[in-house]
Amino acid sequence: MLAAVYHDIADIRVEELPRPTVGDDEALLRVRAASICGTDLRIYSSGHFKIPSGTFRILGHEFAGEVVEVGSLVESLTPGMRIAIAPNMGCGVCQQCIQGRSHLCPAYDAFGITIDGAFSEYMLIPREAIQQGNIVALPGGVSFEEAALNEPFSCCYNGSRACRIEPGDSVLIVGAGPIGIMHLFLASLSGASRIVISETIEERLSQALEFGADLVVNPERENLVAAIKEVTDGRGVDVIIVAAPSPAAQEQALDLAAPRGRVNFFGGLTQGREFIKFNSNRVHYRQLVVTGTTGSSNYQYRKSMEIVASGRVGLSSLISARFPLTEVTEAFSLAASKKAMKVLIVP
Repeated sequence: MLAAVYHDIADIRVEELPRPTVGDDEALLRVRAASICGTDLRIYSSGHFKIPSGTFRILGHEFAGEVVEVGSLVESLTPGMRIAIAPNMGCGVCQQCIQGRSHLCPAYDAFGITIDGAFSEYMLIPREAIQQGNIVALPGGVSFEEAALNEPFSCCYNGSRACRIEPGDSVLIVGAGPIGIMHLFLASLSGASRIVISETIEERLSQALEFGADLVVNPERENLVAAIKEVTDGRGVDVIIVAAPSPAAQEQALDLAAPRGRVNFFGGLTQGREFIKFNSNRVHYRQLVVTGTTGSSNYQYRKSMEIVASGRVGLSSLISARFPLTEVTEAFSLAASKKAMKVLIVP
């Protein structure tokens, strides 16, 4: 089979590998669509602490496909099933796992990070993914491409739920990449009365308006504080989601929040820039709730898939380009350029 194998920083090679051998409690997936994530780009540019130097890994954790082979002990899967898989598997016995939050397990495994992922023609489905409920059968009408995008959408669902967006709330989303637009979709579904997008890339601001934003602001050219005061009558924003890896945006969010506002630090900060400064009295006297979310649970992955199946969001509209495995380097270059929304690998 063909696979795009990560060898080292800035070194991904398309190689011919043996098709995985399926054990009695495993299954084999034919990958139909796999999306490039910001995590994949960070691994490609900077590595990952769970991929030691000298380790070869097939990346890709946003994916969907078709079951082609099933081990003799597996009863929940059959050849021909169309499925998507939540990528994080926990140890199964720690406090986070037993509460259904395996994505927060300190000893987690993940496709495309600790085990081989989906940038290949075929992918082995391990016993843990089958037994822990990571696998979701695709509802009728949901394409493989839409299902691949459900993984980042489920992460946004996690962040959105943490913010408790209510009908009538005003919402500010910092960042208009694919994650920011997914948050825009969810805020709209939750009944937000006004959604403001802050973004420094002009093309993405125009796209945000097309996707339903009420107001877009380029903070490099406009005064974001003044714009927020104007649209909220000086009160501040009820919910702020920082969907960009910006320390300055995280710091400013606390100044833009209304009393009893909710702030979500969705975008992780890069190493060396992970510390911020802020006036803690803003949190104290305004009774702000500041949250952080990462990944999604298997339950949240299933709930977000239900939203996709409902047809209330059009995730396929976020797909900018599709590449075969043989052009994986070009696909990564386009995804990193920020000139595209979601870039898919279609084996």
